[in-house]
Amino acid sequence: MSQNITNSPAQGVAGLQKKRMSMWAVAFIIYCMTAAGAFGIEAMIPACGPGMTILILAALPIVWVIPICLAVSELSAFMPEESGMYVWTKEAFGECWGFCMGWWGSLSVYLGMASYVVLVVGYVEKFISLSPTAAMCVKVGMVLIFTIVNLLGIKEVGIISTIFSIVILAAFAMITVVGVANWNYNPVTPFIPEGAGILDSVGTGICIGIWMYCGYAVVSNMAGEIENPKVIPKAFKVIIPIIALSYILPTLAGLASVGNWQMWGIDTGKGGYDYASVLTVNLGQGWGIIFLICAIIAQCAIFNSYITAGSRSFFVLGDDRLCPHFMTKLSKNRKIPYWPILILAAITMLLMNLDFSMLLTIIAPLGLICYVVLSFVFIKMRKKYPVESRGDVYYAKGGKAIEAYIVICPILVGILALFVNGTEYFLIGFISIISGVVFYVIFKLIYGGMAKVDPEKYPLNNKTRLAKGDTVRIGTFLMLFGILLCAGGFFLSWYEGDWGPAYYEAMYGTGFMSDFTLMVNVSKIGGAVMLAVGGILYLIGKKKDPVIE
Repeated sequence: MSQNITNSPAQGVAGLQKKRMSMWAVAFIIYCMTAAGAFGIEAMIPACGPGMTILILAALPIVWVIPICLAVSELSAFMPEESGMYVWTKEAFGECWGFCMGWWGSLSVYLGMASYVVLVVGYVEKFISLSPTAAMCVKVGMVLIFTIVNLLGIKEVGIISTIFSIVILAAFAMITVVGVANWNYNPVTPFIPEGAGILDSVGTGICIGIWMYCGYAVVSNMAGEIENPKVIPKAFKVIIPIIALSYILPTLAGLASVGNWQMWGIDTGKGGYDYASVLTVNLGQGWGIIFLICAIIAQCAIFNSYITAGSRSFFVLGDDRLCPHFMTKLSKNRKIPYWPILILAAITMLLMNLDFSMLLTIIAPLGLICYVVLSFVFIKMRKKYPVESRGDVYYAKGGKAIEAYIVICPILVGILALFVNGTEYFLIGFISIISGVVFYVIFKLIYGGMAKVDPEKYPLNNKTRLAKGDTVRIGTFLMLFGILLCAGGFFLSWYEGDWGPAYYEAMYGTGFMSDFTLMVNVSKIGGAVMLAVGGILYLIGKKKDPVIE
């Protein structure tokens, strides 16, 4: 844990107040962060077919969720630190890569929180007409309520998450029961839409499926506040099957009950179908309103839990002198990092009235990259700290086979999802990815970084004013992402080449994102330039600024 040498012990990471959490409280926080209902799966069904939807929902826990949760469980048990993914990455690969991991995670939360507020207002307006002023009051009220909850502490967040989770799970359990009781159709036929290819259906389904199964590593952001971090692996073991079943069973039951798989979707205003339709068709329209209230609760649950998770990284980065130091201030009585929470609330209020579709385009790849990097962090930490030397601390048992499973599966699935998410998401998303190393250099030069905290472990290169070895690290960063960017350009030329030009022109009309050929060429050339610059920096660094292990 980083120690602040100038602040009193009451501030920074050292001043945090640990709370004892039950396994179920942690499990329900994870549920609210990662699921909070099956909302969103409706869009998968017509896009990739009923059978493919069920297959993807069943397969992703095996090849994506479980490997990630095993890695997070092991690292949280071994190093239960606040903003775990940042701390583990810093320990494995240095503060440059650590900062990038913390930056990516925080950026995705800070820029994406407004979407949940807007969704709540959208659901409310389905049964209550709101004036612009009333809609604004609902938005502000939601932000203020859950900001206050988070300022009270992680235990209060856990209580709210538990209540919300029980309500949401009960609603989807009811859909399952009603759907099965009114079974009329085969829920898995057709397997894919007529005329669609397997690859296209898999690509579309994985994009949505990954989104439905993201967020499992975020619980590590609060690990430093949990007095008994051993509950984290236990919570994962309980909640993973619950989440998977809460996706698969209502979807099967819904399709079996109301059918019409082509007409399922998120916007059901024109006679479409969704999970609420299972209740309205079989029990009456009043049940649709009840389920709509559940949908509102689900968005509030995600919003509440993500304030907790998203606010911690900048707090720890401030403690490590990698962002403004006022972020480390704690509330007097409850010892909560209030500045990151308040700033997150303010940014949400600023963005909730804007068209944030571009922001979502920018931040979509960040979660994928975080999980890919986490796989490398896991294997590096095992080499640096062999499990045999960790005593009775939890670790994933299974030798080399389990290591390969934990590392290879998320890397392959994450990169595949990044490539098939769409050319605009892939290319524009790299802006947010590259911003990590850009802001690391800026903040390192301004605030000094870990050299101000622990100069022996993190010595400074007086010529570059960065950490020793950062020339190699930045060169490696540019080479790796240059290869990924360039490879993505060639893949997308093949994957979307037949229909991409017409699709993006119709979708965006004019501008950069309307020109498929230009985007692909920028990806290829930009990747090649990054690879070349990274290679030069790497070679210079090897001679002049080698990494000190």
